Amino acid sequence: MIKTLKQRLMMLLILPVAALLLFTGVTGFIYVRNTLLDEWRESAILKLERAAHHIDMRLSRPIEWINMFHKSGDSRGRPMDRDWLLDQLKNQEGVTRVDLKWLDRQFEPDHTMMPGYHKGDGDMMRFHQGRISEVTTPRYDAQAKQKTVTLISDLKDDSGRLVGRLEVSLGFGFLMQDIKKFGWWQSDMACLIDESGRYLAHSGAMKGRIQLGETGDPVELIILKNMRIRPYGTYLGVGHPPKLVSGFYRLKEAPWVIAMFAPGEKILTPILEFRYYYLVAGGLCVVVILLLIHLVGGQIVRSIHTLSMAAEQVAEGDYGDPLPRKTADEIGQLTDNFNAMVRGLKERDFIRDTFGRYMDPEVARELIKRPEAGRLGGEKREVAVLMSDIRGFTPISERLTPEGTIRLLNHYFSHMIEVIQKHKGIIVDFYGDGVLVFFDPLEGPIQPTVRRAVRCSLDMQRNMGLFNTEMKAENLPELQTGIGVNVGEVVVGNIGSATRAKYGIVGSAVNITQRIQSEAKGGDVIISNSVYDYMNNHLKIKKSFTAHLKGVQEKMTLHIVEDIQN
Repeated sequence: MIKTLKQRLMMLLILPVAALLLFTGVTGFIYVRNTLLDEWRESAILKLERAAHHIDMRLSRPIEWINMFHKSGDSRGRPMDRDWLLDQLKNQEGVTRVDLKWLDRQFEPDHTMMPGYHKGDGDMMRFHQGRISEVTTPRYDAQAKQKTVTLISDLKDDSGRLVGRLEVSLGFGFLMQDIKKFGWWQSDMACLIDESGRYLAHSGAMKGRIQLGETGDPVELIILKNMRIRPYGTYLGVGHPPKLVSGFYRLKEAPWVIAMFAPGEKILTPILEFRYYYLVAGGLCVVVILLLIHLVGGQIVRSIHTLSMAAEQVAEGDYGDPLPRKTADEIGQLTDNFNAMVRGLKERDFIRDTFGRYMDPEVARELIKRPEAGRLGGEKREVAVLMSDIRGFTPISERLTPEGTIRLLNHYFSHMIEVIQKHKGIIVDFYGDGVLVFFDPLEGPIQPTVRRAVRCSLDMQRNMGLFNTEMKAENLPELQTGIGVNVGEVVVGNIGSATRAKYGIVGSAVNITQRIQSEAKGGDVIISNSVYDYMNNHLKIKKSFTAHLKGVQEKMTLHIVEDIQN
């Protein structure tokens, strides 16, 4: 299937633009996507760090008092000091219960009793060291009527034997109080988990879940794995955009981890919207380009199509009217050049049809400028007439084949035509082996025109030497021509009909020239006395004589020209 110019323009313009838009869009999308994901990672870590800090802050105050109690366990500690520490611990914000249990019933004398304060079944005993061994998961406390988290401390003697246990319960709601104020905690998927991955608390979006990774989600599993060895981190799920992105942060005061999960589409909403708008904008850009191609390219295509159709008509010989120039660009220049070409073709055809093929182009252009050149009829004026004829051609042609005769004549006339055109002669016609030529002065004087006619005849005779040399090389017979030159008044113009006309001359001067030419022998140039008078005795005459020419009442003086002097 042949593609039109408009289709090619569309392909050449649309494909690069579409490729550029696609490359820019994909590159920009990847860059912005990575930027947004990096921003989300940084934001997620900051959010989780802030949340972990709030929980650590609420845990740190009770833990400080617990550590102070641990330091009172040496032999110098007094029961009253321990009682005061326990009372201070119990009065801390968020503490719901403080329980001290002794596992060894050996009492020390004098200073081991704490009046009115018994924890468990034992009395206040001396211990060597203590540490927080466990932070329990949130569980419902019926006495406190809320979920609580218990900090369990093991108390040991000098030998490292467990002698007591201190349990401090805190309200879980108190620990999560600040976290619940964060907007992202409710809107995003966030949770508080222990080291095993069990959910301690989670946002509404994750309710009903018990264990992190229980669904087999790869992002949850990688969070569960890495939170045991790293203090914080972020991870992206599979897909473009990733189906799920996540981050976690480990608490310092408890073996817990805060984790956050978010759909990748939610994080990349701006870039996804940008992608949509970019596609719309790219589509609009392509539509605009198509419209421009339709408007601008269509005009170019129509102009070229018009030129193409006009060229087809010219090829068929129908030149038509000149094409209008509609633009000032290269198409306009092409239109001008096309019109100039058509004018040149018209001129060439006019020259060929009106003046024949064998005329100097400059002479033809001069004749075209004259009003009478393009119409039938003519005008009388004095011209120089030349006629030449091959001597003895009939017996020569009888010895040659028809093809050889035509080849010989064509070669002869090619030499003669070149000389005639050089001297701006106008060939009227060929008569067998003869040729009729006239030299038109147009608006100028006749004398220079006569001089051109005589020079032309002499050059024709000289050129016969070169012609005969070529004939001899081809084993063809040599030829000789006789030439007659005359000056007289004739009718010059288009002779014929409206359908077929030829630029030529009619008059007695033509007949007289033919008679003069018949008097010339091979190699002679004979001129009439009127020609001789115009040359002002600048001729070198070989011989002068009188002859009675057929159709002429009186004898005419003729001259055989040898050369032109000076």
